[in-house]
Amino acid sequence: MAIGDRHIFPRFGQGEGKSSRAANWAIIGIFLIMAFAALALARDFLMPVTMAVLLFFVFTPMRRFNRRRGIPDVATAMVVTLGIIVVAGVIAYAASGPINSAIDNVPTISTRLEQKFERVRESMRDIQQAAAELDSAQIEEREAQNREEIKIAREEESTLETVAKLTPQLIGQVVFTLILMFFMLASGDLLYLKIVQSFETMAEKRNAYLALREIEDSLGSYLGAITVINACLGISIGLAMWAWGMPGALLFGIGAFLLNFVPYLGAIAGVMISGLVALVVMPGLFGPAMVASTYLALTALEGQIITPYFVSRRLQMNAVVVFLSVALWAWLWSVIGMVIAVPVLVVARVLAEHVPGLEKFGNFLAGEDPPRLEDEEEEDAREIVERGAEAEDEEAARAATAPVVHDSD
Repeated sequence: MAIGDRHIFPRFGQGEGKSSRAANWAIIGIFLIMAFAALALARDFLMPVTMAVLLFFVFTPMRRFNRRRGIPDVATAMVVTLGIIVVAGVIAYAASGPINSAIDNVPTISTRLEQKFERVRESMRDIQQAAAELDSAQIEEREAQNREEIKIAREEESTLETVAKLTPQLIGQVVFTLILMFFMLASGDLLYLKIVQSFETMAEKRNAYLALREIEDSLGSYLGAITVINACLGISIGLAMWAWGMPGALLFGIGAFLLNFVPYLGAIAGVMISGLVALVVMPGLFGPAMVASTYLALTALEGQIITPYFVSRRLQMNAVVVFLSVALWAWLWSVIGMVIAVPVLVVARVLAEHVPGLEKFGNFLAGEDPPRLEDEEEEDAREIVERGAEAEDEEAARAATAPVVHDSD
């Protein structure tokens, strides 16, 4: 796929045979596989580094603003680091009460859930009896239940052990992220200077610097808008849960604020959690269904109307690419990967606009209204797609789009 004299993928010599080209692409494939393996294996180190770099770009405009007013970079770095610690501490303190209450009420919650599902099982008693007659006697069923209870108890123990083991590691990664971000902010424009110095010509140096500044603006605009929107969503969901009489409305609000940083999957998790808690505290099934529907309606309103309206069109992404990116980073880096998936896409989008030959890749990452490509007749591409959309099959599409090709020739 060419853009003028440049190509998105490497173009091999005209005299090379198919076997040589296949070998070159095989090397690229092996490199990609090894790169993904390296990302997965080194995630304990790369996760905090990536978070620190993203936070550095987000807070660099603030550092530069303060420097113009005579405030040292070290002071700004200290304020930002302490501010993040204070905000995280306040959120943790606000959520600690409802979390401790939920932990203390785990036996009661499990009993109520069992009673809820017992009613459902009673309505299907005939089917269960028929299945039991075909499967085994009632004694074997009780033995299976006992084994299941033992299995659940072991899983709970293993979960607690896992949390106890992962907590020091998580704290260590957070501390590492904050320290690295502090040093990067305190060093001022040193990182920018080293990156710009790595290029040869003045034009390349200028383009590299402008790309860094655009990453600043894009990440700051995106994360700033998303943070404000998520805060409003958290307040709305907290008030809605309070209106429905749900316990821990504050915790629901905080959870909605944090979960919504994960596109799609965060909203689904919030709907499931709210519905499950409502099953415990509300009689029947209508109330829990309405609680889950309220959570779903608010997140759908945010995702389909509010965010597209307030987030710049230039920062909107291809929905399919966003979902695949979230899934990929979740597979590589678990929860942290889902959080950084979209910011990494924003950075990739900006870099694609500045690196020669990657313009079409940036166009692929864009949302419904991508930027105009300078080296491509965009209207021709749009006309091909629109004419082909009216065709019923491949043959009809071939005939419908043929005049476009002839006219351009």
